Amino acid sequence: MTSREHQRRFESLLREHRRIVFKVAGLYSRSVADREDLVQEISAQLWRSFGRYDEARAKFSTWLYRIALNVAISQARRWPAMDRHEALDAHHLDSIGGEPVAEPDERVEALHAFIGQLDPLNRALILLYLEDRSYSEMAEVLGISETNVATKISRIKQKLRGQMTASSGA
Repeated sequence: MTSREHQRRFESLLREHRRIVFKVAGLYSRSVADREDLVQEISAQLWRSFGRYDEARAKFSTWLYRIALNVAISQARRWPAMDRHEALDAHHLDSIGGEPVAEPDERVEALHAFIGQLDPLNRALILLYLEDRSYSEMAEVLGISETNVATKISRIKQKLRGQMTASSGA
């Protein structure tokens, strides 16, 4: 494959899967400017790594998630601790494919606030879970075992149930 064909293939795959890049960037950014910077950084890292992408080993979307999440998590770790966890607001929902509800639902807002408080790895796990990715794919993307994926999801759900129950006054 010539370098021009290689570049066209990359551009085509990235265009086809760009929604993933925007979801990840939206979930890990603190502002619109941060989101734009993160999209650029993820795209640059994808291009730098594309020569090592092996279709026989992983689907492109799995490979893309892994790189995008690694870049986003690395970026999130560089921010001061007080800036790391932010409730998801309308700009986050737009960028991760959610649709703001005309009349805000308190439970949905509570869920978004909960996700915004998760550490970067668990936030990535929930993103993949909400995308209906298999435990096997989540494990591959995050570099952890399927058992660890199942355990973490179970703990997150338990914590969420506890918060939702506490907030409803039950």
